[in-house]
Amino acid sequence: MEQSSLKNRQWVLNQRPNGAPTPDDFKLVESDIPSLNEGEVLLKTRYLSLDPYMRGRMSDAPSYAPSLNIGEVIVGGTVSEVVESKNPKFAKGDRVLAGSGWQEYEVSDGTGLMLVEGLPEPSYALSLMGMPGFTAYHGLLNIGEPKPGETVVVASASGAVGSVVGQIAKLKGCRVVGITSGGKKQQYVKDTLGFDESLDRHSPNFEAELAKAAPDGIDVYYENVGGAVFDAVLPLLNDFARIPVCGVIAHYNATELPQGPDRVPMLAGMILRKRIRMQGFIIMDHYETGYAPFAKEMTQWLKAGQIRIKEDRVQGFEAAPEAFIGLLEGKNFGKVVVDFGA
Repeated sequence: MEQSSLKNRQWVLNQRPNGAPTPDDFKLVESDIPSLNEGEVLLKTRYLSLDPYMRGRMSDAPSYAPSLNIGEVIVGGTVSEVVESKNPKFAKGDRVLAGSGWQEYEVSDGTGLMLVEGLPEPSYALSLMGMPGFTAYHGLLNIGEPKPGETVVVASASGAVGSVVGQIAKLKGCRVVGITSGGKKQQYVKDTLGFDESLDRHSPNFEAELAKAAPDGIDVYYENVGGAVFDAVLPLLNDFARIPVCGVIAHYNATELPQGPDRVPMLAGMILRKRIRMQGFIIMDHYETGYAPFAKEMTQWLKAGQIRIKEDRVQGFEAAPEAFIGLLEGKNFGKVVVDFGA
């Protein structure tokens, strides 16, 4: 097919969400694809990563990255195929890791593109070998600093980041307790991923069950949820506990401060008395120096069959908004990847 006859379909931000996103916050548009200049490539999206951070980009509140403008293509990592090339570094048919976002095609000058090679599935470049895997690795090892015999607790334990955190902690000789939303997720975390314990955060006895699962207290809590899970973890933290914070998905749709008393003084006092280290991080800050060591070790674990990832495949470009809304509601089981098909 001639490029001039192609049309690019794109999901753009139609309006800023007020609380939880709805389908009306997204708009499907169609645009022409410009002709390639020298040094450019035409990319066709094969797989799109859906991640919680995208909710923050839809807001106009101050953050670590610029907000999306109304009418702008929703951001996102992709595995794309080079369908036409005027860049000597890339050939037609190459699979590349890109940031094309929620659209079917993108014209790129090649900046930041990485060839995707040698993976069991090309989409692993968006999950285990991509941003979620790197987030898990960096936060746990460089901030959490787990030691053999310590207890590591991770929320959203069947998700893209949490599942990898727990597996790495087991490889490092730790006792690992995973927190999920119960059912098949709870069983998967313990029976398939090999966590020592798996708890249902919706259980009416959750706090007591967590205390029983961590009889020696908690040395590392990998935070990516917040809310009631953090409330249950807090009293169990040991002296010198470490808390890497990569997200607080329970609060992303909040439109006001939580109800109840101000708990900041209590938290600050506990951090002081127990000498707790609680550190937030944005993984994009660490690619330059940290990605290569991560990729080397994760590749070794993957080839040895010591670590695995579960992908929640969503079929079809049109399904992206509903899949994203479901992700924020916890309906996914594993790393959410939209398969654009042929």
